[in-house]
Amino acid sequence: MVAWAPYPRSGQMVARAPYPRSGQMVAWAPYPRSGLPVNGWREAVAVYKNPRQLTILAMGFASGLPLALTGATLQIWLTESGVSLTDIGFFALVGFAYSLKFLWAPVLDRVPLPWLSGKLGQRRSWLIAIALLLAGSIAALGRADPIVDPWRTALCAALVAFLSASQDIVIDAYRIELLTKEEQAAGAASTQWGYRFGIIASGAGALVLADAFGWPRTYLVMAALIGVGVVAALLSPEPGHPTVRGSFLRMAVVEPFREFASRPRWLLILVFIVLYRLGDALAGGMANPFYVKIGFTKPEIASVAKVLGVVATMVGIAAGGAFAYRLGVARALVVGGLIHAAGNLAFIFQAYMGHDIRVLGLTIFVENFTGGLVSAAFVGYLSTLCHPAFTATQFALFTSLTAVGRTLFASGAGWLAVQLGWPLFFAASAAAALPGIALAIALSANAALPSPRVSAASPP
Repeated sequence: MVAWAPYPRSGQMVARAPYPRSGQMVAWAPYPRSGLPVNGWREAVAVYKNPRQLTILAMGFASGLPLALTGATLQIWLTESGVSLTDIGFFALVGFAYSLKFLWAPVLDRVPLPWLSGKLGQRRSWLIAIALLLAGSIAALGRADPIVDPWRTALCAALVAFLSASQDIVIDAYRIELLTKEEQAAGAASTQWGYRFGIIASGAGALVLADAFGWPRTYLVMAALIGVGVVAALLSPEPGHPTVRGSFLRMAVVEPFREFASRPRWLLILVFIVLYRLGDALAGGMANPFYVKIGFTKPEIASVAKVLGVVATMVGIAAGGAFAYRLGVARALVVGGLIHAAGNLAFIFQAYMGHDIRVLGLTIFVENFTGGLVSAAFVGYLSTLCHPAFTATQFALFTSLTAVGRTLFASGAGWLAVQLGWPLFFAASAAAALPGIALAIALSANAALPSPRVSAASPP
């Protein structure tokens, strides 16, 4: 028998069944369909006032903070120190950790930390442990001398990237398990807002501090700011996380794949994940070369993109989260995808207008606003795909799959632009979004979008 019990924090009813003592998985029970609008616009905006969203915002800040410290900010430090451009280029390899994080996500999903997990729970214990190690590695990177000991600098940067990617795994899992299904897109928006605040702090903020106090003290301040995520974790509850039994290899590696492959139309879902941002991959990959080719200078692009672009992205992300909460993830993916595809018309308008700074502002605003709009809905959808027993592993796999698709399709964007010319290229980019939108409609009509999620009790 399957008992019905309230879904945590939402009051909705879902099927809850314990995992058998043998460790075998039980079948999912359908989650109530949420593709139809169930909330008013006032409720959609008010979702951001929920204290859980503030927790996710703080964790997003801690997640975004380390990125520039091993990327753009570190590159400036290395350049000032006299490191060769060739060696600076090799430092970019530390970013591979973000693409490969799915390899160790099962460990963070399944392995408890001695004593600490018993006190704080699986998610919070790993989050705090990783954050403390990350803060220490950032401080160590700041004390390294790129000229005297470049290998130590590279090792510290690689360690920061590895721990940062690990922190992302846990924060994503925490967010997905903390929020209800209807709140996932808004949670994705809160995460991305915090993430961008973190990048600003470790980017522009770090440069200002370094100019006044030097790099070692700057990195020490950045290390201290990682504490924002620690405080958020300590002040927040441990989300529900089903306990499953069985061998580590089976439950951490085999079952996440087997479980997903047991769902109806799972291959179609994977194709959708790869294709949904195809138009964005093409247009976005050629946006800056396009601006340069039609005569805009670097200062002109930077003055508009760095200010208006950031504002438009953040407004779009917030709107996308509220949009998905109001309409449901399924409709938000379809409508948001169409809006984003139509946004490519701004590029075509820019191509015919040429060097016009006012039109550039319009183009960058439309590109970034619609991109943020669809991003929140898409990340929210990926979050709903995750089974509660394998949240970290499955979400890391889904995001890695989107990155592979984006990189693969963007690689041919330059060739396509040369063959078609700018107006036709951006028209083709808009058309390239249509297959993903069609798949969203098809999956929604067949109840495969959004994916059902259940709450599972721990073994008796």
